[in-house]
Amino acid sequence: MVKVSADRIRVAIDIGTTKICVIVAHKTSQEQIEVIGIGKAPSHGLRKGVVVDIAQTIRSIRQAVEEAELMTGYAITHAAIGVSGAHISSLNSYGAVPIKHNEVRTEDIAQVIAAARAIPIPEGQQILHTLPQYFLIDGHDKVQDPLGMHGIRLEASIHIILGAIASVQNLIKCCEMAGVQTTDIILEQLASAAAVLSDDECELGVAMLDIGGGTSDLALYQRRSIKHTMVLPVAGNHFTNDIAACLRVTLDTAERIKRQYGVACLEALEKDELIEVEMIHGGTNRLVNTTDLTAILEPRAQELLTIIHDEIIKKKLHSYMQAGLVLTGGGSLLHGIKELAEAIFQAPVRIGYPRACHNLPAALSSPQYATSYGLIVYMIKQEQISYKDSMQGPLLYRVFGRMKSWVGDFF
Repeated sequence: MVKVSADRIRVAIDIGTTKICVIVAHKTSQEQIEVIGIGKAPSHGLRKGVVVDIAQTIRSIRQAVEEAELMTGYAITHAAIGVSGAHISSLNSYGAVPIKHNEVRTEDIAQVIAAARAIPIPEGQQILHTLPQYFLIDGHDKVQDPLGMHGIRLEASIHIILGAIASVQNLIKCCEMAGVQTTDIILEQLASAAAVLSDDECELGVAMLDIGGGTSDLALYQRRSIKHTMVLPVAGNHFTNDIAACLRVTLDTAERIKRQYGVACLEALEKDELIEVEMIHGGTNRLVNTTDLTAILEPRAQELLTIIHDEIIKKKLHSYMQAGLVLTGGGSLLHGIKELAEAIFQAPVRIGYPRACHNLPAALSSPQYATSYGLIVYMIKQEQISYKDSMQGPLLYRVFGRMKSWVGDFF
C-alpha cells in the first residue's frame, strides 16, 4: 500500500474504444509526477469513442478502477476523464475590447475572451475547451500574456473545442455508476500532446496524430499554442476489421495478425513470408502471404493519412509543421506507417513515446498509453495555470476555471 497525502493524489481515466486505463499519480513536493498505480481493462461498450452500451462500459470502468485501487490501496472517488469521438468539432474565434484604464488588467483579459467565446453554438453542443492562442494590443505584435501592458485596444484569438452534450453526459454517467465522480473533461489529443511533444516542437510548429482504436486525433501547435484540432473516426479498429473481412478470420485473430505481421506499406516489408491463420468457422487453416496482408493494410493507412494531409492543406496549416509530424497511439506501432507518412506529408515524422520527464513506469512507456499518461500531465499543467490565474485576480481565475471544465454545467 502506497502512503501518500490524499490531497496530492491525481486520478485520470482514459476511456478508449479498445481499452480503459486508470492512472493514479502523486504530485510530489517538487511538483513532479510520480505514477503510483495503473489499472487496465478491455473496453466494451464504446464505438468510435462514443458510449453505445452503458452497462458494458460501466463494467469495464469498474474493472480498471478496482485494479488501480488494489495496486495503490487508495479508494478512487474522483477523476478527470478523456473525451474524443466524431462529435468533437473545433473552430478559431476572435474578440476585441477597449482597454478601460490604458493598462491591461484581469477584467480586460476576461472580457476579451468572453467576447471571443460569444459565438452561435449548434444545438446539442457545448464548449469543452477555450484555448487562447495569442493577444494583440493596438494591433501590434502577438503576445501570450498581455497583463500589465499599456494600450487602447485588446484583441484575442482563441481556439474553441465543442462536444456533444449527450455523448459527454453518457461518459460522466458511466463513471458515476462505476463509483467515480468526474472532476473534469479533457480532450484526448491535448492530453497526448502533453505527453509526447517537446517544448521546442510546440514553439517551432508541429502536428501530432494520435491513432487510437476508434478515432484518430489531430492537434497542431505553434508558438506553444494550439492552432487546430480534428477528430477522425478512422483508426486502428478499421485495420483490424479489414483483415478480418478479407481473410475471413475472427476479430481476435485479425488483431493478433496485425500486431505480429502487419506492415503499412510494401516498401517497408522486409521479406515475403507465409503465415498460417485459422478461418472464422474454425477447424481449417489457410496460408496467407505477408504481401497480401500488406495489400489489405496499405490502402487503409493511405486513406487515414491522406485525409489528415488534405485537411492540413485545405486549412492552409502546413506552415505550422516546421518540426514535422509526430505519430502516437497504438496505431503508430504498425510497422511502416512512419515511412508511409513521410512519403505523404513530405515532412519529418517520428513516433511519439511518452516523455520520461517524470517518474514513468515501464508499463506506460508505449505510444498506446500516451493519452492515459498525458491526462495526468495535462491536469498538473492546468493546475499550475489556475494557480497563476488566481494570483493575478479572482475574476480571471473564475473565467479560466469555467473554460477548463463544463462538468458543473450538467448538475
